[in-house]
Amino acid sequence: MRNVEKSPVSAFTLLELVIALAIGAVLVAYAIPSYRSHVARSHRIDAASALYRAAQFIEAAVPGEVSTLPTGLDQAPPFGTPVYRLHALPSDETNGGYAVEARPIETGPMRDDSCGIFTLDATGARKNLSVDGTTTPNPDDCWNTR
Repeated sequence: MRNVEKSPVSAFTLLELVIALAIGAVLVAYAIPSYRSHVARSHRIDAASALYRAAQFIEAAVPGEVSTLPTGLDQAPPFGTPVYRLHALPSDETNGGYAVEARPIETGPMRDDSCGIFTLDATGARKNLSVDGTTTPNPDDCWNTR
């Protein structure tokens, strides 16, 4: 009969596994809020750039003839699932001829965002209004693309 030696089994010990899981949990605890913040910032940038595109369209159109925005300019991002809906607002004595707003979709990821509704008018004024109308966020925080 042949003498067969068994090779030693190598595996993680329970202590090594617990340490690896603890390190992973700490990394996830810091990564998830950072990721969510990055996603919200990218949605805000999409809304701001969509407003500028819509304003450029309105500026190029015949004055007084734009009441609705065409498909692709009526949402942010322009393709795929919308996060914001854009609307052309009528002119008044303060907005220079027109205004465009980007309102978060009621069931979308930005519905509870502190920046709320983005507004850009013909004078170049940028504003933010909360969705519920009770507070006005700082536009510098909301329009910051850096």
